[in-house]
Amino acid sequence: MVLKHKTWLSFVVLAVGVAAHSPAATVYRESASGDLSNSGLTPTVLPVSLGANQIFGTTGRGTATDRDYFTITVPTGLQISQIMELGGTAVGDAVSFFGLQAGSQVTLPTNATTADGLLGWAHYGSASADTDITPELRVPNLGSAGFTGALPAGNYAFWIQDFGPGSFSYGFDVRLTAATTTPTATPEPASYATGLLGGLLLVFLLRRRAAQS
Repeated sequence: MVLKHKTWLSFVVLAVGVAAHSPAATVYRESASGDLSNSGLTPTVLPVSLGANQIFGTTGRGTATDRDYFTITVPTGLQISQIMELGGTAVGDAVSFFGLQAGSQVTLPTNATTADGLLGWAHYGSASADTDITPELRVPNLGSAGFTGALPAGNYAFWIQDFGPGSFSYGFDVRLTAATTTPTATPEPASYATGLLGGLLLVFLLRRRAAQS
């Protein structure tokens, strides 16, 4: 019986360790899956789910401008609570662009003089690395609609572009949470681990009580 208890406790420790160190979900990496679409009317469709949804790519200007477009569908019951610019994101100069539009297409022309039609947009760069750019996207700017709070279930299209000559890597994390939560209430990995530990210990105690009765 003691051996069984030790084996069960070993499983508890292992499960907690896995939960605490689970890697973020990469939903697209251009170096492995190819270039994202260069057309806002036919953006690459990416799958997303609860938690982290990381997209890695390159953009810039060579013989032609490399614009990256993708679209996601936020499932019912979830919301976009944060859009994080990940560390290591590079820019060619001060003019980089991240745009967001409701729907499954980016219909704003590349030569537009306003942001009419977009929900929001922002310039990104080293100063915003490892930070949430959603607050900047929420503010109406040059014709963008703006929004408040988290973005609910539905379709969204994204436009990422660097105007500098060359090729520059970027990473963004579109974080989804349950629709009843806010970004400040999003559990960190350690919180998930604590909850799992509590649940497994409860099962252990119930099994032990049943064995002793």
